[in-house]
Amino acid sequence: MEILAAQVGGLLKSHGLMLATAESCTGGGVAQAITEVAGSSAWFERGFITYSNLSKQQMLGVRETTLRQHGAVSEATVREMVAGALQHSAAQVSLAVSGIAGPDGGTADKPVGTVWFAWGIKNGETHAQRHQLSGNRAEVRIQAVRVALQGALNVLNQLTETA
Repeated sequence: MEILAAQVGGLLKSHGLMLATAESCTGGGVAQAITEVAGSSAWFERGFITYSNLSKQQMLGVRETTLRQHGAVSEATVREMVAGALQHSAAQVSLAVSGIAGPDGGTADKPVGTVWFAWGIKNGETHAQRHQLSGNRAEVRIQAVRVALQGALNVLNQLTETA
């Protein structure tokens, strides 16, 4: 995980960009992985841990109607989380994670292990993906951290290719 976080940091640093995270089901796990990397303060701006719907609204500006219509674990919500993290920070890159780590909380439409991710660049595109992760609560959360970091690396690699 530290290697992946360091790779993300290397690309952010090479582009002169800062990252903000908006996390729900990972509870700050992405920020923890990032801050394990020495020197990450050069490219990690801040993390928002927005576990409750109210915190998503207050800290990131996720709309109540989005949460009511789509739920916290949805593409619409993670897209708004990314936008809010960019708006409420000095970062130019953001990632968001919201999911159902279990063991409870799953439904037929969104079983345990359903996790939505989004990655965005200020004044650029936002990409979102749904993953169905497996395992117990701890395993789902660690997999979600890995997917979030890998997605950030992919977005930053696209920047490098188009630069």
